[in-house]
Amino acid sequence: MACELQEKFTLADTLLYGLLPLRFGKDHPEETLKAYISLYIGEEVKGEGLIRNYEGFTRFLQAMAFSHASTLNITNIARECYVKRTTVNDWISILEDLLIGYQINIFTQKAKRELTVHPKFYFFDVGVYRNLRSFSVSDNAAEVDGIALEGLVEQHLVAWRDYTSSKHQVTFWRTRSGSEVDFVVYGPLGFWAIEIKSTKTIRSDDLVGLKAFCKDYPDAGAILLYRGNERLIKNGIACIPVEEFLKTIQPNHALTHLLFTK
Repeated sequence: MACELQEKFTLADTLLYGLLPLRFGKDHPEETLKAYISLYIGEEVKGEGLIRNYEGFTRFLQAMAFSHASTLNITNIARECYVKRTTVNDWISILEDLLIGYQINIFTQKAKRELTVHPKFYFFDVGVYRNLRSFSVSDNAAEVDGIALEGLVEQHLVAWRDYTSSKHQVTFWRTRSGSEVDFVVYGPLGFWAIEIKSTKTIRSDDLVGLKAFCKDYPDAGAILLYRGNERLIKNGIACIPVEEFLKTIQPNHALTHLLFTK
């Protein structure tokens, strides 16, 4: 976690290379990550005899990289990999069993609106995601960075959840009409709706999803994380620099326990 690294943690560097311990102190961290993916994710899966169609599984990993931080469409992934839907489901289970990836579900408690049903998928480390994601002619650098940023925040929220003694949920919220919040954290230490924007300025449109969620759940705290440098309060929503947030959150403490007490 960023709180463990402190001054060694930089957002720009982490968005490219992730937080795997083995990549720190290396002159060529990208090559280290490629070797890790080849030896562990590739050879471990192959060596354990978990799959028979290794070529298809390689295509599957690339397809899943394009599904990182997105709701899963199993039919589309199966079509891209030339395999059955059941095979894709089996391979996703392998990623989860090996702790390479995980799904988060929709927040449904006392739902007042019709919600989407599909979970979102994330690789466990943003550096792994960046190295698995092959170049596409339709790539937009800002969009790819935004996906990486969302994955990095989720990576920290999951670590915070798993290291915290009391039980918490990390989910997301999306209605069928299009209202959305990237993450919902719920448990004894608090109830927060969190939105991530890979931008240095905040527009009124950036707050729409959080406002809709808080209308349905007025007890929730609303947090917008962005790439700017100032802590702000806009329409009752705490707007926090994402790098500061990541460095501050610590297991067994509320997510905002230091941010507004300095």
